[in-house]
Amino acid sequence: MTRHPAPELAWIARLRRLNAGVAVAAGAMLLLCAGFVLLDVVLRGLDLHSFGGTEEVAGYAMALGTAWGMAYALLELAHVRIDLLRARGGPTARAVLDVGCMVVVSATVTFVAAKAWPVLERSVVNGSRANTPLETPLAWVQGPWFAGWVWFAVMSCLLTLLALSLVVRGRMAEAESAVGAFAERDAAR
Repeated sequence: MTRHPAPELAWIARLRRLNAGVAVAAGAMLLLCAGFVLLDVVLRGLDLHSFGGTEEVAGYAMALGTAWGMAYALLELAHVRIDLLRARGGPTARAVLDVGCMVVVSATVTFVAAKAWPVLERSVVNGSRANTPLETPLAWVQGPWFAGWVWFAVMSCLLTLLALSLVVRGRMAEAESAVGAFAERDAAR
């Protein structure tokens, strides 16, 4: 009897493609930031006028790139995992541990996203600005930063539910390929 492909895998593939686009956008932002810093360094080296504030802009770019890139890393199984117990178990044990890890990640990221909201809200209400020469309105940076954490939380929760659905339906190999350790996923391909 031939098993039909699990519909959850199609959804996971869609999420991967969507987050690949997000990762490209985050990477482009970081590349532009690196070019901006490089140009500033060259101008300083030539004793010409410096832009100033490149450290601040680079810090903002790193925070945004990290917040938005985490979902991509999760979907590509690139997060670090210590799998001593997992490696010793069979397919069912591995799938259950994988889903358990995803539940913990989802809960943690959702908690972080929820705690990021008051930071943004306070900056908006107070009209807070960075204590730097640029005096950047903090909400301009914290808004996209918060959205990146929310995106990561939503993607994590969706991936957890899809993997849980696979496990409940007894599709352990598909669950492992969706949320398992990186080395096993590559070996399965």
